[in-house]
Amino acid sequence: MSTRSNVHRVVNDHFEPDELSDPKAQRALRGNLESIDYTAYSANRRVMGAALAGVDAKRFEQLALATSQARALWVAKGIAAADASRPLSAAQVEELATLRAAFEELAEVYEAMRRMVERGYMEYREA
Repeated sequence: MSTRSNVHRVVNDHFEPDELSDPKAQRALRGNLESIDYTAYSANRRVMGAALAGVDAKRFEQLALATSQARALWVAKGIAAADASRPLSAAQVEELATLRAAFEELAEVYEAMRRMVERGYMEYREA
């Protein structure tokens, strides 16, 4: 359910030194970075686990259905507008943009929730 969005995330903007010649300094840096990453993991797990307790297959199914419905409505409206054999009005374009945005947002929520489970931020229970 991946989609492109107008929002661009910077996935990896961490500082990476070109070269540290001292192996001891390299180990210390890696240890510090692992500690930082664990702190972020722990915070994500604590906050997301509490806020989103009870995520199970049924919740994923509900979200997948809502996303599919949003996509289907967006495409159906686009097809209907194209069938009219006349240029789209500003209102039709705005409606299509709103429907597309709804689909894209739901798809992003699905991806975010899946990523949270994958990373262990929250517990997943089978239905």
